[in-house]
Amino acid sequence: MTPASSPGVRFRAALDHERPLQIAGAINAYAALLAERAGFHALYLSGAGVANHSYGIPDTGQTELADVLIDVRRIAARVSLPLLVDIDTGWDDPATAVREMAKAGAAAVHLEDQVPAKVCGHLPGKHIVPTAEMVARVQAAVSGKPDRDFVVMARTDAAANEGVPGAIARAQAYVAAGADMIFAEALHHVDDYKKFVAGVNVPVLANLTEFGKTPLLTVDELRHAGVAMILYPLSASRAAAAASFEVYRAIRHDGTQANVVEKMQSRTDLYDILGYQPPK
Repeated sequence: MTPASSPGVRFRAALDHERPLQIAGAINAYAALLAERAGFHALYLSGAGVANHSYGIPDTGQTELADVLIDVRRIAARVSLPLLVDIDTGWDDPATAVREMAKAGAAAVHLEDQVPAKVCGHLPGKHIVPTAEMVARVQAAVSGKPDRDFVVMARTDAAANEGVPGAIARAQAYVAAGADMIFAEALHHVDDYKKFVAGVNVPVLANLTEFGKTPLLTVDELRHAGVAMILYPLSASRAAAAASFEVYRAIRHDGTQANVVEKMQSRTDLYDILGYQPPK
């Protein structure tokens, strides 16, 4: 792969093409195909998505690097859109995590400043490591970059514990340590994003996960705040899970799927998304 076509180059090109860049969460390769068909220019693999959907466990730091790499390889092998990957706290070796993610086809990663036994960034009870410890994580991650275009994004969860000014101060330290971009987690107001954008000189990401601390702001609202990227980490998978449970329950209750067939994707549509021409 030449540098001009590297995943990192494609991620940065997507960011240049669309501001703010809408990044769609995809929990597997087929979801990635659907997001691509819908017109997104970048994808995201959530650590919670891997834990919840690939392993059926909560997102509490139980999954390892190898667990996430499986899904990264599958998505990157099937879809050319640049992929941002959640690497939690770096699994005690951020440099290796970055190198392996790049080899698997990722374009970018983010790592966070929680303790290793982390929780969802929108839950209470988060514990944050000292700034110096996270700076060391960022420096290690940057040392693992395969080229200068691969993106290492630093996520700070500190707004809940230290307030927005404290989180911005941390973000500034992370940028000084080499972070290419900043993921500002669980902010409560659009003005908080304006403060982050003004406080750091790198692109800032807003995470619009549902049922969390951040309101479901619009693209225009975040564009006016100067936000560079908007993340929808699990929107489609949440909808798919709710629909799947409804179908399972109907089949179990009715003894037939006839009453929910209209809710299903047709075989024709499936083959269209897959680019498959069945024999005739």
